[in-house]
Amino acid sequence: MFEAAHWVVQAVMILLAAASFVTWTVLLFKLVEIAIARRRLARTAATVETSATLEEVVRRLAGRKDPAAFMARASFEELQRSDAALDLAGTAGLKERVRSILERVEAQAGERLRRGIGLLATIGSVGPFVGLFGTVWGIMNAFIGISQSQTTNLAVVAPGIAEALLATGLGLVAAIPAVVIYNHFVRSIASWRLSLADAGAAIERMLSRDLDYRSAGRS
Repeated sequence: MFEAAHWVVQAVMILLAAASFVTWTVLLFKLVEIAIARRRLARTAATVETSATLEEVVRRLAGRKDPAAFMARASFEELQRSDAALDLAGTAGLKERVRSILERVEAQAGERLRRGIGLLATIGSVGPFVGLFGTVWGIMNAFIGISQSQTTNLAVVAPGIAEALLATGLGLVAAIPAVVIYNHFVRSIASWRLSLADAGAAIERMLSRDLDYRSAGRS
């Protein structure tokens, strides 16, 4: 049917087949990426929970490049930069700056993890319409063939209609998995971001605890 179809319908079929290939490629790539991100985050969160101070966390996380480790290092660096002014200015400004850092790291990390899944949304929303375009074009071409042959014999009409409907089928084959996979990744990334936010909150609590011990030691 593909070889007998009009070249426009053939182009639509090739485009939809390529879109389906992209969908499954993104699936494999993002599954691996999200699994690695989850494992790294779990290790870093465990390190934060089992450490006594933020300085110890940074020392134990040396060399790690995941977002939660960056949160800890950035918070400790901000603490060091603000140390000279804490006695006069208090800790409120430091906590506000650290929270701003954590929020920006979380947002940027989530955005990086979302890269690629926008293609799935596009394929899922556009795929059926591309297939429908191929169907409309194929049926139109079939009717032109009917008028030229001057017959409505089913043997003449059916092949052209079947070729046209194949484009719609391919559109659905490309779009349905893309939508399902996209929704799965949206939920997975949202869950990962929640875990990252929990790690950030643990770092904030540790920073606050360190500041309390610092104040108690100087009083």
